[in-house]
Amino acid sequence: MASMKDIAKLAEVSTSTVSHVINQTRYVSEEITARVQQAAKELNYSPSALARSLKMNRTRTIGLLVTTSTNPFFGEVVKGVERHCYEQDYNLILCNTEGDEARMKASINTLLEKRVDGLLLLCSTLEGKYLDVFDRYQDIPTVVMDWGETHFPSDKIKDNSEFGGYMAAKHLIENGHREIGCITGPLDRHQAQIRFAGFKRALQEEGISMEEKWIIPSNFECDGGYDAFNTLYERGELPSAIFACNDMMAMGLINAASEKGVKVPEDLSVIGYDDVYIAKFMVPPLTTIHQPKFRLGKKAVDILLNRIEKRVEQGKQIQLEPALMVRNSVKSLN
Repeated sequence: MASMKDIAKLAEVSTSTVSHVINQTRYVSEEITARVQQAAKELNYSPSALARSLKMNRTRTIGLLVTTSTNPFFGEVVKGVERHCYEQDYNLILCNTEGDEARMKASINTLLEKRVDGLLLLCSTLEGKYLDVFDRYQDIPTVVMDWGETHFPSDKIKDNSEFGGYMAAKHLIENGHREIGCITGPLDRHQAQIRFAGFKRALQEEGISMEEKWIIPSNFECDGGYDAFNTLYERGELPSAIFACNDMMAMGLINAASEKGVKVPEDLSVIGYDDVYIAKFMVPPLTTIHQPKFRLGKKAVDILLNRIEKRVEQGKQIQLEPALMVRNSVKSLN
């Protein structure tokens, strides 16, 4: 395998000049640069990424830890991360936890041992957990997406989910609904808690009582929404509208309702949360709360690269605002 010394000999320049041309660390005249590049081509030279990373103390690699889920929300965020890493000439290593805590810890160890320049965490199963692995790597820049509190230094990007839950309930109320149910996510998780809090705030402002029989905690997955509707159906009288705290549960709910002959929105209005790509292609197209997923991924990369380059203290919090997407799954009673 050819070395820089071999290139220097063929191009009749010093080894340091070859290094400057290949690593672009100093200006070299066009004539000499062309000679070095031609010599490298003739010798079939391939620079060692490992050697370069050791010399620069930088691998230009970012690690992303993501929760396993059927929810396309995660895939859309990852797409934003991957696209922006590519645009910034960074590599991305993606680790999937498969919902297993031991695998989650092993993945973090693997990413850090691979000397990634920074970490992106989109893994709600980590929320609130103490991970001793971060005690050993306290200097690595980390950005957390879509979480509650963490015990380790990090920047955070959050969706204003309390306002999103408020907007969802407010939209139902503005369309004349006063008998309103909610399928929440797991209420031990931050996102589920604050979306539900926003929902309750909207009802309280309008003096609408919240019926406990129409509140069903679930799991943020399609089967959770499916089972939640069947639970509501078995309890007797249905509300006129339901806020499902993510689109996946809304899909499962609509499927279960269809099986029981309950039509959406004629018999039951439904609003979701996330605005995943397929929401607008559902039958009926789903009214939902939009999260800027692609922008969330891009912003996370921008913040992380800023930390990597400038090495400033972590702790910044960015909040992205949701938006109402009105489609055809909510009936106006006015």
